[in-house]
Amino acid sequence: MPFADVAALALPAHAAVAPVAATPWKTVTVRPGDTLWHLAIANHTTIQAIVEKNRLAGGGALIHPGQKLLVPGRPSATPTRSATSTPAAARPASTTATVIHVVRAGETMSGIAKRYGLSLTKLLAANRLANAGLIFVGHRISVPGAKAPATPKPSTPKPSAPATGPTTPSGAGSIYVVKAGDSMSVIAQRHGVSLTKLLAANKLADASRIYVGQKIVIPGTVSAPAPTTPAPAPAPAPGYQYPSKTAQAVAESKAKLAAMDVPTRTETAAMVRATATRHGVDPKLALAIGYLESGWYQRAVSYTNAVGVMQLMPVAQTWASQLAGRTLDRYDTQDNITGGVLIIRALQATADSREQAIAGYYQGLYSVRTKGMYEDTKKYVANILAVYDRL
Repeated sequence: MPFADVAALALPAHAAVAPVAATPWKTVTVRPGDTLWHLAIANHTTIQAIVEKNRLAGGGALIHPGQKLLVPGRPSATPTRSATSTPAAARPASTTATVIHVVRAGETMSGIAKRYGLSLTKLLAANRLANAGLIFVGHRISVPGAKAPATPKPSTPKPSAPATGPTTPSGAGSIYVVKAGDSMSVIAQRHGVSLTKLLAANKLADASRIYVGQKIVIPGTVSAPAPTTPAPAPAPAPGYQYPSKTAQAVAESKAKLAAMDVPTRTETAAMVRATATRHGVDPKLALAIGYLESGWYQRAVSYTNAVGVMQLMPVAQTWASQLAGRTLDRYDTQDNITGGVLIIRALQATADSREQAIAGYYQGLYSVRTKGMYEDTKKYVANILAVYDRL
């Protein structure tokens, strides 16, 4: 179950935080995809400082595009010129300007820097990012001094030359012909295979580059673990008696979930895969964590009142809501999965390694860094990686 360590994990350990009292404040406008967590990192402050300065209700879990917020920093004397400030026709192809790049799934800061012929260090500095991993789909990246493209050409995918479609490897499944409205993630879900395997089987680097009529190889499905009963929650330490208040909360959570409709495990696994893909998280990692936490079962409740597929505690729900920019309900299957995936993404952006991020989901990253991994945490990490390799 994730231990949020909200105060310690809200910002990366290496991010510089300016003293609030000695820093002037400026007004920023919330953009689509922004969260308090990212605003705090970008402006070298903390979530708590932004919440208190703007008197945000609910701990700042609800912010929305267009909202004006005060953050530390001096207001700019003159606005930065973007690529949209001058018509493309009036600008020579060789001129440079600051352009805004909207992050797409699978992109990295190093890839963006290389694309625009810019050093990674300069790109991070221009966006006030201390960590190259702290970007997300929809994030608007300022690219200073980039060569402005003359006339962007629309990318229209062309059918491949062979009329027979991709070669079906031995042991693979059938050939699927793409229809209007299909996407690789939808096709993967429909046939019960991972998006990663589907892309690899078709030698596709970009999940969005498919077209109507294209023939897609559906690889043979791997026997992923699919328990018939919920994964048992770990038992409390021998001799330890949990407070009656906790036991009552556990009973109430079980009763609440028993009265709700929940998806099947197959449907839940597909939801985890799709949600992880949408938020730029490795689907196999999210599936492995969800499987070990609950057996992909929304009605799972631990003895500490961790709830649902991703076993979210109340404090983890609060943190995940801040990351999502809206209030998440851990009793709702989709919200529960979204919360877990966003926490995984935040841990990966902050941790020093994948193993440390996994350990942080179980033990809390601050605890892992200050105390090291406990023995049960080491087993947890090993089990997650074992399940990962089986997916």
